[in-house]
Amino acid sequence: MRDIRARLDAAADLAPVRDEDAAGRPLLRLGPRLNRGTMVARTWPLRTIWTSPFSRRGDPVVDSPDPRGPWQTQARLRRTVLTILTLLVTAWGVVAMAQALPYGGRQPLEMATLAMFAVLFLWLSAGFWSAVAGFVLALIRGDGLSMSKQGHEAGAIAADARCAIVMPIANEDVARVFAGLRATYRSVVEAGVLAHFDFYVLSDSGDPDTRVAEIDAWRRACADLDAHGRLHYRWRRHRVKKKSGNIADFCRRWGRDYRYMVVLDADSIMTGDCLATLVRMMEARPNAGIIQTVPHPMGRETFYARAQQFASRVYGPLFTAGLCFWQLGESHFWGHNAIIRVRPFMDHCALGRLPGRGFLSGEVMSHDFCEAALIRRAGWAVWIAYDLEGSYEELPPNLLDELGRDKRWAGGNLKNMRLLFARGIYSAHRVMFVIGALAYVSSPLWLLFLAISTGLLAHQVNTTPVYFTEPNQLYPDWPHWDATAAISLFTATMVLLFAPKVLALLMVVFRRSKEFGGRMRLALSIVLETVFAALLAPVRMLFHTQFVIATILGIKGKWTSPSRDDAATPWGLAIRQHLPQTVIGIAWLAYAIHLNPALALWLLPVAGAMALSIPLSVVSSSVTLGRVTRRFGLFLVPEETRPPKELGWMREELARAQARPEPAFEDAVGDATLNAMLCAGANGRRRGLDAPHTRLPALVQTGRGDGLGALDAGARGALLGDPGALWRLHALQSSHRPQAAAAPAEG
Repeated sequence: MRDIRARLDAAADLAPVRDEDAAGRPLLRLGPRLNRGTMVARTWPLRTIWTSPFSRRGDPVVDSPDPRGPWQTQARLRRTVLTILTLLVTAWGVVAMAQALPYGGRQPLEMATLAMFAVLFLWLSAGFWSAVAGFVLALIRGDGLSMSKQGHEAGAIAADARCAIVMPIANEDVARVFAGLRATYRSVVEAGVLAHFDFYVLSDSGDPDTRVAEIDAWRRACADLDAHGRLHYRWRRHRVKKKSGNIADFCRRWGRDYRYMVVLDADSIMTGDCLATLVRMMEARPNAGIIQTVPHPMGRETFYARAQQFASRVYGPLFTAGLCFWQLGESHFWGHNAIIRVRPFMDHCALGRLPGRGFLSGEVMSHDFCEAALIRRAGWAVWIAYDLEGSYEELPPNLLDELGRDKRWAGGNLKNMRLLFARGIYSAHRVMFVIGALAYVSSPLWLLFLAISTGLLAHQVNTTPVYFTEPNQLYPDWPHWDATAAISLFTATMVLLFAPKVLALLMVVFRRSKEFGGRMRLALSIVLETVFAALLAPVRMLFHTQFVIATILGIKGKWTSPSRDDAATPWGLAIRQHLPQTVIGIAWLAYAIHLNPALALWLLPVAGAMALSIPLSVVSSSVTLGRVTRRFGLFLVPEETRPPKELGWMREELARAQARPEPAFEDAVGDATLNAMLCAGANGRRRGLDAPHTRLPALVQTGRGDGLGALDAGARGALLGDPGALWRLHALQSSHRPQAAAAPAEG
């Protein structure tokens, strides 16, 4: 196509990526030349009732230079101590609960109450002792086995230590994606380590307008940053397995070119110093397969998001350090803002379908936990660099957006339980599968516990007590409420719930309270956040219960990318989503008042919060209220009191991008240069998926005769994938404009 070649020649900024395909057609090299490798999913090492304990089938392939690691003895000791402490506190709680019940836990309803309570108290106790472990690490200024210390102590990065920074996206806010990526790129340049890094935007976007905006944003970024040959763009036609499939596609195409890769989310930003430190950590520990950073949330302005950012920034380091205390080199992986050793990842972390039927089969959803377990299964350690700064992300702006994300996570974490007894999985990752499931299963357990407790009271009120339960019984069984045991149990529960917040407050007060607005504002923010979290907990409990039930019943939800701006929740949407909880809360309170007004006071924090869920969801999504809290110095985080320059760069780039119109499919047809870019960018792809020789000519005529509005999203996507049809449509449209010359010839 001579005119395409002419248009590309006129665009000087595209000269570094100009090329021709085997047929002599103009081609844009959106990525480097392929260096294909293999990443094949193996059969899952699942045990069955027919599996012999002596069978070696499914044993792991171990290829790490140091599979066990010198930290294993310390890990066993720490895990043993934490397990004993957790079980002791749980046993005391169950005994105290039995003593507080009128019949000592001997009646059926009381037995059910005790069973629910035992699991929930175990969950609280485990979280408490993890927080205590994190506090101890803070007191002693870190762990001797800390990954961050080794990263900072390591020398220069080896010349052959190449790292790919990959960002998988799907129908995201294009301006926000490239603003964050530009900020990360600039930081890498400023850190003087660009020679070790290449950047890849891996698109699974199906929306035609988004695809056009992405390639235009890539062109602008390459030109502004002088990033040709460093910043690449790949659009995937066959969008299988979502994010994990996108990463696997990159590994098969270019994984052999790199020793490491860093995976970013669409809202991620990482500093050049942080990225360089991660590479040094990997170089210092040749048996490390994955090193996960702890991304700090930032950038949101709604009341809901600012409260969540504050909570994550204050309490998060405590709990993350506590997890690292007992996980050590068998930590978990969150799927982003982490560095991965590419070769073992390709060899061991390809994810196949889980066999069988039902909700525990099919495609893996929470792929990150599984990938961590599989790479550790092959002998490669997984670490959390919990004290490494310079890693950032954004949180959902409101409650409903967060719950939309939780719905997918709930299904994925429950499905991961299928791997609990898989052959070769390390104990720490088996525990992480359980923790991941309990994060959502605990909600229906709490709901059952509260419902059974209400039923127990109703039973006491509405039935005549039976004092003689056995034949010829000499002495009656008198119901007895042990007030002392009940008060002790209530006090212990409050300690388990709120002591971690107090420890986090102490840790911040004596270290960096000025970054959170000072001690008084910090303390007030913690009080407000605690009240807000208490109001949200019952609402989340009902939603998570719904998600768990839907997963078990096999009801699939639609996953869409979360909002990347400060979106407020409209009243209509809040009413539709929260009306069932409002009805449940009001009915529950009314029934409790009917049984015993004193019970209603105990249920008020739970049922009352449900009844207020609609206004709570709407008001908490307010940007105005969020800015008011910031004006008064509440919910401040270090990224607000001393913003990193990378966040400033991101906001500047975002403002510039939002100030100009974002191109869409109409521009791909009407703008000659953009049309030429898209045609040349598609020339390298195989054609024929949508029968271009039969269907696409009809689409061209439809777009010409009835206007582009007559083309649906599928037709527009098909045209974007066929350079000949797209250029022909541009030529036909141009020929019918009064100012246009004759239709350009094709060659």
